[in-house]
Amino acid sequence: MSAALEEFCGSVFWNASYLARPDADLPVCFQQTVLVWVPLGFFWILAPWQLLPMCKSRAKKSSVTKLYIIKQVLATLLMLTAVAELALAFVEDTEQDPLPAVQYTNPSLYIATWLLVLLIHDARRFCLCRDSGILFCFWTLSLLCGILPFQSLFRRAMQAPISDVPRFVLFFIFYGLQLLLFLVSGFSDVAPETKEIRKKNPEVTASFLSSITFEWYTSMVFKGYRKPLEIEDIWELKGKDKTQAIYAVLEKNMKTAVRKAQAELEKRKRKKRCREGDPDHGNNMSKAQSQDILVLEEKQPKRKKKGNSGPRKDFPRGWLVKTLCKTFWQNLLLSVAFKLVHDGLVFVSPQLLKLLITFVSDEESFAWQGYLYAILLFLTALIQSLCLQQYFSLCFQLGINVRASLIAAIYKKALTMSSATRKESTVGETVNLMSADAQRFMDMANFIHQLWSSPLQIILSIVFLWGELGPSVLAGIAVMVLLIPINGFLVAKAKTIQVRNMKNKDERMKIMSEILNGIKILKLFAWEPSFEKRVNEIRARELTDLMNFSYLQSISVFVFTCAPFLTNVSTERLERYLGGEDLDTSAIHHNPIAGSAVRFLEATFAWEQDGNAAIRDVTLDIAPGSLVAVVGAVGSGKSSLVSAMLGEMENIKGHINIQGSLAYVPQQAWIQNATLKDNILFGSELDEPRYQQVIKACALLPDLELLPAGDQTEIGEKGINLSGGQKQRVSLARAVYSNADIYVLDDPLSAVDAHVGKYLFEHVLGPKGLLQKKTRILVTHSISFLPQVDNIVVLVAGAVSEHGSYSTLLANRGAFAQFLNLYGSQEEDASEKNSTAVALAGDEEPGDEDIEPCMEEGPDDVVTMTLKREASIHQREFSRSLSKSSINSWKKAREEPPEKLKGQQLIEKEAVETGKVKFSMYLRYLRALGLWYSFWVAMGYVGQYVAFVGTNLWLSAWTDDAQRYLNQTYPVEQRDLRIGVFGALGVSQALFLLFATILSARGAMRASRVMHQQLLSNILRVPMSFFDTTPTGRIVNRFAKDIFTIDETIPMSFRSWLSCFMAIISTLLMIALATPFFALVIIPLSIFYYFVLRFYVSTSRQLRRLDSVTRSPIYSHFGETVSGLSVIRAYGHQERFVQQNESTMDINQKSVYSWIVSNRWLAIRLEFVGSLVVFFSALLAVISKSTLQGGIVGLSVSSALNVTQTLNWLVRTSSELETNIVAVERVHEYTKVKNEAPWVTEKRPPRGWPSKGEIQFIDYKVRYRPELELVLQGITCNIGSTEKVGVVGRTGAGKSSLTNCLFRVLEAAGGTIIIDEVDIATIGLHDLRQNLTIIPQDPVLFTGTLRMNLDPFDQYTDKEVWKALELAHLKTYVQDLPKGLLHLVTEGGENLSVGQRQLLCLARALLRKAKILILDEATAAVDLETDHLIQTTIRSEFAACTVLTIAHRLHTIMDSNRVMVLQAGRIVEYDSPEELLKKQGVFSVMAKDAGIVNIETTML
Repeated sequence: MSAALEEFCGSVFWNASYLARPDADLPVCFQQTVLVWVPLGFFWILAPWQLLPMCKSRAKKSSVTKLYIIKQVLATLLMLTAVAELALAFVEDTEQDPLPAVQYTNPSLYIATWLLVLLIHDARRFCLCRDSGILFCFWTLSLLCGILPFQSLFRRAMQAPISDVPRFVLFFIFYGLQLLLFLVSGFSDVAPETKEIRKKNPEVTASFLSSITFEWYTSMVFKGYRKPLEIEDIWELKGKDKTQAIYAVLEKNMKTAVRKAQAELEKRKRKKRCREGDPDHGNNMSKAQSQDILVLEEKQPKRKKKGNSGPRKDFPRGWLVKTLCKTFWQNLLLSVAFKLVHDGLVFVSPQLLKLLITFVSDEESFAWQGYLYAILLFLTALIQSLCLQQYFSLCFQLGINVRASLIAAIYKKALTMSSATRKESTVGETVNLMSADAQRFMDMANFIHQLWSSPLQIILSIVFLWGELGPSVLAGIAVMVLLIPINGFLVAKAKTIQVRNMKNKDERMKIMSEILNGIKILKLFAWEPSFEKRVNEIRARELTDLMNFSYLQSISVFVFTCAPFLTNVSTERLERYLGGEDLDTSAIHHNPIAGSAVRFLEATFAWEQDGNAAIRDVTLDIAPGSLVAVVGAVGSGKSSLVSAMLGEMENIKGHINIQGSLAYVPQQAWIQNATLKDNILFGSELDEPRYQQVIKACALLPDLELLPAGDQTEIGEKGINLSGGQKQRVSLARAVYSNADIYVLDDPLSAVDAHVGKYLFEHVLGPKGLLQKKTRILVTHSISFLPQVDNIVVLVAGAVSEHGSYSTLLANRGAFAQFLNLYGSQEEDASEKNSTAVALAGDEEPGDEDIEPCMEEGPDDVVTMTLKREASIHQREFSRSLSKSSINSWKKAREEPPEKLKGQQLIEKEAVETGKVKFSMYLRYLRALGLWYSFWVAMGYVGQYVAFVGTNLWLSAWTDDAQRYLNQTYPVEQRDLRIGVFGALGVSQALFLLFATILSARGAMRASRVMHQQLLSNILRVPMSFFDTTPTGRIVNRFAKDIFTIDETIPMSFRSWLSCFMAIISTLLMIALATPFFALVIIPLSIFYYFVLRFYVSTSRQLRRLDSVTRSPIYSHFGETVSGLSVIRAYGHQERFVQQNESTMDINQKSVYSWIVSNRWLAIRLEFVGSLVVFFSALLAVISKSTLQGGIVGLSVSSALNVTQTLNWLVRTSSELETNIVAVERVHEYTKVKNEAPWVTEKRPPRGWPSKGEIQFIDYKVRYRPELELVLQGITCNIGSTEKVGVVGRTGAGKSSLTNCLFRVLEAAGGTIIIDEVDIATIGLHDLRQNLTIIPQDPVLFTGTLRMNLDPFDQYTDKEVWKALELAHLKTYVQDLPKGLLHLVTEGGENLSVGQRQLLCLARALLRKAKILILDEATAAVDLETDHLIQTTIRSEFAACTVLTIAHRLHTIMDSNRVMVLQAGRIVEYDSPEELLKKQGVFSVMAKDAGIVNIETTML
């Protein structure tokens, strides 16, 4: 081989002696062949692919840019140099002996190459990214290979005059041009046409260099440094990363895979049947419930589904992972390639290091070897870091793409799922699939390659170590194997602790949310201390467990083996869900049939494939434009008939033919979280006149007046700020606006008042309404409208028993006539009762009339009046119950009107912190830790690292002994000394670490305890108004997420930060000890470092915040979709919702993607700094070779190799610590909320106060919040001892405010209240509240025993408790319970009836026996019988007390001594009921409305 080559270039090809001298060089022939052909070979193998865009692309070329021209000019010049060289060869050839062949072949090869380069430059104009990665690699290779001839020629020129001037000059021109091209190709070449695209996402047009170093991302980091990033600032995703694109591929693969898996499933089922020898063995599931609207009427006994269907149903298995691999195979392959290169290089560094140590120890070696090793170390480090970052980038991208495609798949599945599959998973479970399981796959993607890479690395390490140490390796391996079971044991132990801890956490959160929901009761009864104690007990248990857990952690370093196992569980859940049955709508036909809008032909449908038929053999023809009523008893299948038409049921036989589009109004209105207007438009275009007409017809105008921002008001999740009737009317308006051909109305009038129902029927549904020309199918319970419909269908047990017009059916005397007799009588009573109640704030009114006084204008008509009342009550009830509804992320109305009206947004948006976390937060945390603890923990870590540095220096000295005692025996005492000190240092390192971790664990627990304690005690002491304006969800979040962060995440972050910090300091120290000059390099590097860090952290922190902010809309949109499925399907809007989901996903994806890139951006830069550190430490070692020992050099360079990783970790942990410390900030925010008055003051009321129970109001004024109007406008009155006073008034008159004032839930804005000569404003709140008693409006109970609910402080004996129960008529009930007084009450008292709860509240009052009793009439909850019981008990037992009754029904107060009538916050009448009835004032009008003429009629 070499002979042929020598002939080819006319000189020696290889001679080893060239290298064995100080000025080593390579033979010319080697330079001319190998060093030229390697880059060219690389180029010619890969370059032709770069021409493909030319042949394939249909796009037109992008225009010429300056950069493009420069590149082409340089390439042309290169070609000219090659031509010149070839010409030179021909000229010389004629003059003398023939030249060696190489002089002709190389220039010719180069001419061809430069032509190809010109072509490639042109071909890239068809692509978005005009820079070719292959060309860039070629330039790099070519330049690297060219360095050797370059220095050769240069050195020769320095030594002697140049022999061949033309070639010498040509080579330098050639090298210079290549260098220029290399530099030019580093810049991104952006055509003017692609400028817009670049603005949206610079990554698309970035050059190869910019891509591998993530340089294109720098501008984002700068922007993030200058101002906190908003979601608008973040760049769009690349087209192929958008959810829609990824999901399209996944869906295609998924369909085929699921089909295969379903075939397998069928096989399995057949086998099983054959085994059981029972051919038609159906699965015996119970008849399912009516599907998504749990139809209120069909109260069949619903058996537990899972109970009787035996084991869980089988499902298509084993397809998900395959599908994902098939979808993302390119990503997987690429990352494997990068990982392999990286893992290989990891083992190259130590080999180079070994050579370097040998070099330093060897006196004879040549300097150029050292420099070569230093450069090679630098290059391997560089390539290693580039590969690693690309690998990570790919892994994370795979993670987010897998997550996105899975979420999209789950969402799409939810829209097409059959009702049987739907019933297997609740909404919560499905949202969990999205959040938890898809997230697990995302986490798994980062570790998936560890499965093959870890074993590979272990095997390689053992091989190399064996080569170095021989059999001694086995000792290390043995220790490793022994540690596995120990670790296993510790992990199991830790797991049990964690499980126990989760239980405690759940319990604590449950109590917390109960406390927040019942905070009003706690305040009125002064029970806060008791509940505080309960929470603190649970918290103490939780902290003990946490403590043990941290101890375990400090003893062992955990092996996280659980990731693959968790993914397994997730795979199964997702496969079951995504492989479920789809909806089958083949039984719904759409054929044009003249004279029929809807036709049923022997239609039989069931809720499940093998279930009982819910509607049987229905044959019906509905004419276009007719109004058909469907009636029948509860459970006769009316809603099923509707569902069958919508295609939501399983067809058994027959079919339904529907002509035209559908609109559907479900029984329970489904409202989206959007503005009221968006809810009505529902994705259609706005047609203003029609919109106004619809709103008027659906009686929504009065509501719009009451809503703070009219139709731009944002409706909360599940329509929380609308009353039931309003929701139903919005739902109806949506249907009317959609202008469909056929209207399916499932009892839309049930939720509205009788008058409103009548109005809606007249204006919308009836013969004169808006929909008179449409086909209407109305399911109804209301009989009053039946005479006006065209046709009535009577259903009995799922079959049509008769149908025809009203008169025909009455004449038939069938089921319908009986139905009328049964219901007709009730209906008349109801409507009469209702009409009397309208004027008085009616029977069914929830009374908490506080926020703003009701509209007091003359009634336009009964309907508007009722509507307004309903709306204002609901508004008010809502603003109270807000503290109850957990609305975590209240999204702003999408297009906000220019200026916010007061009250349009009911909840202030939760502040997203921006900017740097204040240093005071770290101090606050350290203070909570205890400053001594902090100091000693830091000392512990310092000790550990001092020992660590000592160990390493000692080792390096020990290795140098090998040189010292080269050919002698090693002295025994020297050996013992070395081993002894080494052991001692090792053990002390471990002890210091143990000391530090145990201390930090104790300190962290202390901090957690302190912070939770402060938060809890403050939240229990804030005034009521805080809970009215803050959603519970937000407070709960502080107790859940933020406390969790303080408990578990922050201590870990702090520890790893300290550890990293110390490791870096010690490493730098070691390098500086070995080579003192290194200190000079450290300074500029650390400055660079600091700046990169400053930039990065601000961006990263904000991106994390954006990620969490954009994540919640995905889940809420999904929850909303699932609850409104039948509506979305009926209107045929699936596509729109899928698109909306995709765009919501993309917003989140882009912030996560941006975060991932920011991490890689940082890592590349830091690792570059790290590579420089390695390079300089090696270089300095080479320079100061004469003064150094081999051991210390090895130590210095290997530390430098470590420092890169540690530096990265430091930055990561700093930014993580900063992200997490925000929790301290958020908790702190709630420990600073202003408190109410102190619970106990210096001035204590006398013992036994109030003894008489006299109450005096003196010009008393009060308002709810400083910015609102007065609610009580100066009240003055006296209430004598043992007097019984009734308080009445319309909604908003200020009745409930009166009780709030007595208990000082509201503080006075003026005036005083005096009880038995004590001004209540001067004593502590608990002294006041413990001595008054209230029976509140809504009976609130807490989890715990019955006894705890009556007497949380254990102040009374069992005998007293039983006595109270007996008086409250509960004794027999409680005695019959298995546990008696210790009977456990479930959350919110769910396991007691409402009446029983009310009686328990009465028992509470009886136990207290205070002199003053306030009765906030709870009418909504109680049936007449219970009401009667309560009244009689109060009359007998509280005869000696002063009783204030706030009445909603006048009957209850007609026997009071006096009645106080309030109007708009003032007392208008105050006298005995008899006098007031004679007086013909406000009271007598109210009494007339309630049907009370004189006192006698009222006695119960």
